[in-house]
Amino acid sequence: MEEYSRELKEAYDEAVRFTKSHYENFPVISVFVPKHLQKHVAVIYRFARQADDIADEGHFSAEERIAKLDEYNQELKSAIDGKYSTSFWKALNNTIDEKGLSTANFFNLLKAFRQDVSKKRYETFDDVLDYCSNSANPVGRLILELNGIKHPDALNHSDKICTALQLANFYQDVSIDYEKDRVYISEDEMKLYGISEKAFENYDKNDKFEQLMKYQVERVRLLFAVGKNLMKHLSGLLRFQIAWTILGGEEILVKIEQAGYDTRNFRPVLSKTDMIKLLLRSWKK
Repeated sequence: MEEYSRELKEAYDEAVRFTKSHYENFPVISVFVPKHLQKHVAVIYRFARQADDIADEGHFSAEERIAKLDEYNQELKSAIDGKYSTSFWKALNNTIDEKGLSTANFFNLLKAFRQDVSKKRYETFDDVLDYCSNSANPVGRLILELNGIKHPDALNHSDKICTALQLANFYQDVSIDYEKDRVYISEDEMKLYGISEKAFENYDKNDKFEQLMKYQVERVRLLFAVGKNLMKHLSGLLRFQIAWTILGGEEILVKIEQAGYDTRNFRPVLSKTDMIKLLLRSWKK
């Protein structure tokens, strides 16, 4: 069993408390995360959540947010070099070293948070996918690396799942994102369906908006279908964890469909009952 200094242990304990105190569609530290990995998952989550808060929370200008993210990026670089401004950074670097994680995934996440501040619209779906390659895919790769899985096919299938989860979240949060002046549906596809941004402001029934969202949802389902090839690389608790996560993403799509694809007026969420049902289903996967 790994022995840690008191400072390092306290930093990990704080990361776990931080993680458990934040809402996500699924508990980040679930029953499927082995106890010996929970602290590592927690410190990675805290890294990402803190950066996300810099990009989104508070009353700061875009310039101030970029400056704070640049500072955060420099703190990451310093931590990797063994220079820590706080015990959190020491714990994060310990996780990177102990588990042999690719540091590129952390820097890619920060690129995405920076992009959240600087880029509000996407011309093509490929542009959206490029964003997902930094905002979502590194998370899945880090989870696989934590579990000692680095096979290229596994990583590529994980990318499909993570991109699908990110897209499902976009379509779940259409109204929330628009209030932040962000639109993650590409401009060319909006044009194809005869939709302008006024559709995000007008909450009346809109058949064109419904068709646009239906197309987005169906494409995400295909991404999940391809990504499920990851399962053959997994075993034990990790297999159940990923199955549960996929089921959650797919259930969000079902709820969007049940709402007539009108996520301007309705934000689908997973209830505790939903999560328990999906948990039971994951054991059958």
